[in-house]
Amino acid sequence: MAKTKLLIVTHEMSPFLELTKISEITRQLPQAMQDKGFEIRILMPRFGNINERRNRLHEVIRLSGMNIIIDDNDNPLIIKVASIPAARMQVYFLDNEDYFQRKYVFRDKENKFYADNDERTIFFCKGALETVKKLGWAPDIVHCHGWMTSLVPAYIKTTYKNDPTFKNSKVVYSIYENCFTETLNVDMHKKAIMNSMTADDTKMFENADCDVLHMAAVSYSDAVVLADENIHANVLKFVKDSNKPTLAYNLTENFENFYTLYEEISNEELASLA
Repeated sequence: MAKTKLLIVTHEMSPFLELTKISEITRQLPQAMQDKGFEIRILMPRFGNINERRNRLHEVIRLSGMNIIIDDNDNPLIIKVASIPAARMQVYFLDNEDYFQRKYVFRDKENKFYADNDERTIFFCKGALETVKKLGWAPDIVHCHGWMTSLVPAYIKTTYKNDPTFKNSKVVYSIYENCFTETLNVDMHKKAIMNSMTADDTKMFENADCDVLHMAAVSYSDAVVLADENIHANVLKFVKDSNKPTLAYNLTENFENFYTLYEEISNEELASLA
C-alpha cells in the first residue's frame, strides 16, 4: 500500500525558529506521522534570523530559480534545505532577499509590524505550492499551521484544484491564538489573486486581521484543528457553523488524534462513493 503523503506548511519549526508553540507541534507532529509510515515534506520561510551555518542549510539548485509574481512584480524564489538527522526528515526553506533577509520576523526592532507582511504571506503561500509542484510530489494531505499559511487552502481549492499535484489533496488548517492585532495591507485580497482566480475567490481576505485570515482559511479547508485555547469567539463560531471535521483543543496533545483526523478526511470520498 502506498504511503500517505503529508505536507506541513508553517512559518516556524523547532529547532530552526521558535516563536510560539507552533514550532513544537510542527516538530513533533511530522515525526509522529512518519513513525506511522507517512511520507513527510515540510516547508517554511527562511527568515533572516535562522542561522544557515549552524542548521546546515544549503541551496537546492534544481528547485531554485522560479519567480513569484505579486502585484506585477517578479520576486525570485530561492529554495534551501536542511535535515533533522534524528528524524530523517528534510525541511525546505523558501528564501527571498527582499522579504526574508531581515534580523526580525514580523516586526522591526521598534516592534512595528512590517508593512509588507501581506506580500510576504502571499509570496510564501504561492512559493510553497510552486515548490511542491517542482518536487513532483503530490501530497494526500496538506496541513497548514498559523495565519501566514492562510492563503494555501484558498489557492489549492481554486488555482490548483485541477493541477495533478494538488487535485486530490485534502487541506487541514490549524488555528492558533491571535498573534497580531494589526490589519494587513488593505489591498491584500487584490494582490493575492492568482491566475484563473476571481475577486470573489479572495473576497474573504478583505480587512485581513488575524481572525479574518483564520476564517478565510477555514472556509477553503477540509478539516480544522483548534490548536489553542485562546481563539476568539467569532472564529470558534465560524468553525462550528462550517460543520467541517474539527479536532478540539483538548484533543491536540495526542498525535493519535491527528492520525485519526487525517484518516477520516482521506476516506471521506471513499465513504461517499460506497
